[in-house]
Amino acid sequence: MILAGTIKIVVILIVAMVLRAMLRKVIDRITIPGKEGKKPGLLKPLRERAPQALGNLISERREQRAKTIGSVLKSVVTILIFGIAFLEIMIVVGMDITPILTSAGILGVALGFGAQNLVKDFLSGMFMLLEDQYGVGDVVDLGPATGTVEAVALRTTTIRDTGGTVWYVRNGEILRVGNSSQGFAVAVVDLPLSYGANLAEATQVLERRVADVAEKDPLKADITAKPEVLGVEKFTPENITLRVTVKTRPGRQWAVQRNLRAQLMPALEEAGFTAK
Repeated sequence: MILAGTIKIVVILIVAMVLRAMLRKVIDRITIPGKEGKKPGLLKPLRERAPQALGNLISERREQRAKTIGSVLKSVVTILIFGIAFLEIMIVVGMDITPILTSAGILGVALGFGAQNLVKDFLSGMFMLLEDQYGVGDVVDLGPATGTVEAVALRTTTIRDTGGTVWYVRNGEILRVGNSSQGFAVAVVDLPLSYGANLAEATQVLERRVADVAEKDPLKADITAKPEVLGVEKFTPENITLRVTVKTRPGRQWAVQRNLRAQLMPALEEAGFTAK
């Protein structure tokens, strides 16, 4: 009787370890990126918003996302398999598992109350990864901090701001995400003019200049649509402001914005328009 019970326990442990190893191997296989940075199998059913403008960072972003989700899956598989194996061994030994199940339920509730913030961070991180709200290389505004994403984990997100400071933001504390690296971006340039300036003539000067920039400028590859001179944006006690906008590749709006400003102001000055 004792020998038969020992054999059953050994078989249960062997089956558990083999099953765990097989499932972990499957998870590893679907989290490894394909050749030439192709999307890992784990991510194929999931939505992806990675902008092509990130270039080589796309592979890093996909790899990190797949590895993080794969790590969670491995942990879940290990807990489930060995948890079931433990209960099966208890049954073989002849123990009543009802008190164990009851205690596990009470312990789970206690841990849930005691680690609410950790659970909140974990769940927020999971949904963020599954929905691909942002990833490595994106420029984001998370509320507590704004900058470029350097790492994404289940509990925290690491971003570096324009001053070089690294911020570690808990995922559970992120209430909203502003992502400047998805789809397209818009470069906005406001140009001041003195009162009394001929607005129609100034608009024509800007339209000619932005057309040249879109066709000949070194940054023209970053411009995805024809620049628009929107006209008067606002009046202030000092001057009138004209606004120019242009759609750009994600993350390139600031470079285009600086370049436009550097070229449009001299064009207005050459035409005799000056700010007060």
